[in-house]
Amino acid sequence: MTISILGAGSWSTAIANLLAEKEDVLIYARDEMVVSAINNDHINIKYFPDVKLSEKIKATSSLEDIFKNKYLVNGIPTQQIRNVLNLSNHLLTDNHIVINLSKGLELGSHKRISEIFRDFNHNISFVTLSGPSHAEEVILKMPTAVVSASEDIKLAKEIQELFVREYFRVYSSNDLVGVELGGAIKNILAFGIGMAQGLGYGDNAKAALITRGIHEMSKFACVFGAEFKTINGLAGVGDLIVTATSKHSRNNGAGILVGQGLSLEELQNKIKMVVEGIPTTESVYELAKEKNIELPITNEIYKVLFENKDCDESVKDLMKRDIKSEF
Repeated sequence: MTISILGAGSWSTAIANLLAEKEDVLIYARDEMVVSAINNDHINIKYFPDVKLSEKIKATSSLEDIFKNKYLVNGIPTQQIRNVLNLSNHLLTDNHIVINLSKGLELGSHKRISEIFRDFNHNISFVTLSGPSHAEEVILKMPTAVVSASEDIKLAKEIQELFVREYFRVYSSNDLVGVELGGAIKNILAFGIGMAQGLGYGDNAKAALITRGIHEMSKFACVFGAEFKTINGLAGVGDLIVTATSKHSRNNGAGILVGQGLSLEELQNKIKMVVEGIPTTESVYELAKEKNIELPITNEIYKVLFENKDCDESVKDLMKRDIKSEF
């Protein structure tokens, strides 16, 4: 069996190496230099130039070749998924099992990733793999735990078996909505916690933002049918903790830079990588307004990013909100 992976980013590469312990893997990359380096030198020159990848991993720039295999792992950033599927719409069949690694909500449509894929084929089987899992640690086989979630619990368990390793523990869930939304919203909060760090605030502020952020995450996700326990599990609280506190976190690191004074344009010029928390902030803010959901932390992050509000003023406005019972 060959498993296809759409995208050759850091997380896709780490997962490819994990899967290659048991199966052949074909990974899609647009950059021919990346394709050549994987096929000839067994390295991903962009993300893991010092890590030797399994020789069972091959790379291609052909979408036709990628879609020939039953298992299709998606590692394309959320805002690019529709573009790629527009190019390969005729290739996505009822027989494909899509295993999603990406996180976020689509700008404009506010759709979850499962909903984007089903715009192109409503009958595909869809699973999301999510949780506190930095690629930099998984590729080194450091202990990690994630959730395999699908509306079809049998399928979630099938993917659980496919991915589980001694160092990579996989739990199963049928709460696809909760796992998708938890993975999306935590990026917003991790960005905000990074902003607080960039402003020079300490552990008290970080703990308050994490705790009240969990409350926001639960409140938002449960409106859309998520289970409260899912948000309090690996795909919600677990993923928030790792994304809000780790040196590997792109969202947290970007938030630190904004807290230190960089504008959104300066940030994007400096990082030159996808910071999924930024477009997700916009989508969640718009959805919350539409559904009349109060999300004070998300609202302030949105105002800093898209309305040029001063970070310090946002913190002051959060602290000055009307006092009330915690729950």
